[in-house]
Amino acid sequence: MLKVSDIRELIRLLDETSVHELTIETGEITVTMKKADAPGYASAPVASALPQEIAPTSVVARVEAPAVSTSAAAPAQTEQKPVKEETGFEYIKSPMVGTFYRASSPTAAAYVEVGTKVTPKSVVCIVEAMKLMNEIEADLQGEIVEVLAENGHLVEYGQPLFKVKTT
Repeated sequence: MLKVSDIRELIRLLDETSVHELTIETGEITVTMKKADAPGYASAPVASALPQEIAPTSVVARVEAPAVSTSAAAPAQTEQKPVKEETGFEYIKSPMVGTFYRASSPTAAAYVEVGTKVTPKSVVCIVEAMKLMNEIEADLQGEIVEVLAENGHLVEYGQPLFKVKTT
């Protein structure tokens, strides 16, 4: 159940991060939160009353990443090229928007390399979203053929991260 206190907590978390917009859909109700300093923000009237409880049938959250500054201090962002999915291979895709990391820390070895055999429970990478490190599992069995995402770069929901030859 999504309560008003939950919405207040989401607003507090949104204020503490660099994320500019958050949308949560629960059944027929959609809650969108946008920071006043967000690009394209326009002041609009806001509904003053919310029900005390909202019973979700399913909850889907879409988080849009803020615009990235290209100052000298910020790492250069490269434009992601669309991946042409080939038949005969499976793809491990990002389950969320976030920053892709191949290892648990900058000094640690990558979870997987080209040629690594994976099982459905094998952790293959981390996707950081809203300061939370989410370990991504392979969910299939096979051998990593190609790493499709770049370490430390933003990935989109559904973006292929690894090309796998299934066994």
